[in-house]
Amino acid sequence: MFLDVLRRRNPAFIEAAIALHQQGKLPANAYVLDLDTVEANARTLKDEATRNGLKIFAMTKQVGRSSSFCRAVMRGGIDRAVAVDMACARATHKAGMKLGHLGHLQQIAKFEAGAAAKTFRPDYWTVFNDTKAEEAAAGAKAASYVQDLLARIAAEGDIFYRGHEGGFDAADIVDVGERLDALAGGRFAGITTFPALLFDHAARKVLPTPNLATLARAAEALAKAGRTGIEINAPGTTSSVMLSALAEAGATQCEPGNGLHGTTALHVMEDLPELPAVLYLTEVSHLSGGKAYCFGGGFYIDPIFPDYDVRAIVSSEPTAAAAALRSVEVPPPSAIDYYAMIDAGGASAPKPGDSAVFGFRGQAFVTRAHIVGVSGISKGNPTVETIENGFGEPYAWPV
Repeated sequence: MFLDVLRRRNPAFIEAAIALHQQGKLPANAYVLDLDTVEANARTLKDEATRNGLKIFAMTKQVGRSSSFCRAVMRGGIDRAVAVDMACARATHKAGMKLGHLGHLQQIAKFEAGAAAKTFRPDYWTVFNDTKAEEAAAGAKAASYVQDLLARIAAEGDIFYRGHEGGFDAADIVDVGERLDALAGGRFAGITTFPALLFDHAARKVLPTPNLATLARAAEALAKAGRTGIEINAPGTTSSVMLSALAEAGATQCEPGNGLHGTTALHVMEDLPELPAVLYLTEVSHLSGGKAYCFGGGFYIDPIFPDYDVRAIVSSEPTAAAAALRSVEVPPPSAIDYYAMIDAGGASAPKPGDSAVFGFRGQAFVTRAHIVGVSGISKGNPTVETIENGFGEPYAWPV
């Protein structure tokens, strides 16, 4: 889906990835990051967040919590991360980022809360219920500080991805705030939901969800109760062009993820300020039955998109040309993606060892892919900075 955007807006990235692979410097089955572009995208997002008075936390899971990605984001001015789970928290902390937000989407397990408070001391910690609030507050008390808590809220009509449900009843938010304030080691700081914004296929644009209105009603109730300085965390489909709308809706925090590498759904429809900065690179293994089988392990076709003709640039020479495009059959999610099958018909059939470049809106942390950070592409001097797994840990490649 994103390969056309990559070819048009960042062809040098594709060419550099193929060149490095053919030189034996990049592994097959790798999400490759253009760190120069990541830094520029982060700066664009940070500047726009500042202009709109928004705190900004970087989401890193989509690119496997890469340490070089984290450092590029920090060079772009974003020094804090949002951790979707404890694995994110560990990786971003190790990379040198401060932890801006913990506990959303995944809550913190009971016997990890104390260590999380002591080690990470996050700016904000989201809780879905009183039990989780008590655990977070107790961990903070033991670490000798008071934890700012965000209450995840939900109301009738709100939408959640299946498996993401949970939270306090939004109608009870005033009482919730009082209960969280009463915890030793805890303080009620604000409210959150997900998703607050979502790409609408029919409208071909990003629109607010009912959840955003739920946040607004809860904020109004808190204001009527005399609360001031309430944080409103409103993540979802975050690119720089959406930040003014978030601020106008009352949000005080934003959490770009795919926006940092130019792969929100809106980036397919419009040329936004952020350039594409991630691709998936693999290699042809063998031919059979008119198909060229390329190594898998990192295929992720985002279900937010309808089915489409997956294509790849397949070549042994650096190129982003249309002539190198070939259709690909990717195994369904119910199968293990040991290989994907590239059309090998016609002239210049793929050969074992050829590079294959895909454009995905990935979720690298749920794959078996390598995560590779490359700097210097913008200067014509591409250099591999890191080769890691999906937990931000060095990968001993090739063995």
